[in-house]
Amino acid sequence: MRAAVWYGARDVRVEDVSQGAPGREEVAVSVAYCGICGSDLHEYADGPHAIPVGTPHPESGRAAPLTLGHEFSGTVAEVGPGVTGFRPGDRVAVEPHYRCGECARCLAGEYNLCRHFGFAGLMGDGGLAERAVLPSYMLHLLPDGVSLKQAAVFEPAAVALHGVRRSGLRDGETVAVVGLGPIGLLVVQLAVRYGAGKVIACDPSPSRRALACRLGAAEAVDAGELPPGAADVAFEAVGAERTLRDCLDATRRGGRVVLLGLGGMLAVDGFALVNNEQSIIGSVGYRDCHPELIRLAAEEGMDFTSIVTSVVALDDVVRGGFETLMNTMEEIKVLVRP
Repeated sequence: MRAAVWYGARDVRVEDVSQGAPGREEVAVSVAYCGICGSDLHEYADGPHAIPVGTPHPESGRAAPLTLGHEFSGTVAEVGPGVTGFRPGDRVAVEPHYRCGECARCLAGEYNLCRHFGFAGLMGDGGLAERAVLPSYMLHLLPDGVSLKQAAVFEPAAVALHGVRRSGLRDGETVAVVGLGPIGLLVVQLAVRYGAGKVIACDPSPSRRALACRLGAAEAVDAGELPPGAADVAFEAVGAERTLRDCLDATRRGGRVVLLGLGGMLAVDGFALVNNEQSIIGSVGYRDCHPELIRLAAEEGMDFTSIVTSVVALDDVVRGGFETLMNTMEEIKVLVRP
């Protein structure tokens, strides 16, 4: 089968790879769509960051070179021994979190904090391929009326939904969203759905600001133009010190800032943080979000595909996917159709 395999920074090759039959409690999925995530871009640009090199990941048993892609959907092609609830032909969304099921956090239901934290497509073979073999616990059946294209966007939408939940958003609160990439735009859409009284979106791109308004933002401003102290809760979806400070400045005393962006060392004014009694909240991955997203799509007609700007073939994943996303702000979410 054909797959996009990561060998190193700026070295992703679309090539023929072999793949065995699914093992016990595993399912083989024919991939319909797979999104390119910001995490994938980091790995492509200057990785490895999360990809295991040398020592295999404890849950996947895999190390580089491996197949990228963790935002995907498809159709069940084959089931392994011990699998129940799935059969060939079933349409599924993939929730690519690995979990051991045995550590303290897994037993508490917080499987996104598993001691063996990881994602298929980063710490194991993923969905930028014609077919993926996965643990059956990663799959969610899709009801009629929910498209495979829609299902491929559930993974970033789950990141956004988990962040909204982590924020403790209350009805009527004012929300600021800094950074209108896929996650930030989905936060705008979901914050409106879950009761925000007003959403202020912030990004240097006029086209992204316009899309945020179509998704429900009441106001969209350029970078650095957020009104001071206007928000009850702010979402940082960039991963930079400057935008974290923008979020803190835009948040009222006693407010909350949720970190969704992937950043390195971030310095803040400790005196101001304490004196303003603000909270900085980390949010990683998601848990128990896919069923709600499927319900929103199936029962409420919510459409998360507004962020999709292009669909490319697998053989074009480097030029039309990674390179394009790194060199233009016009693309937001590129889906690959193996």
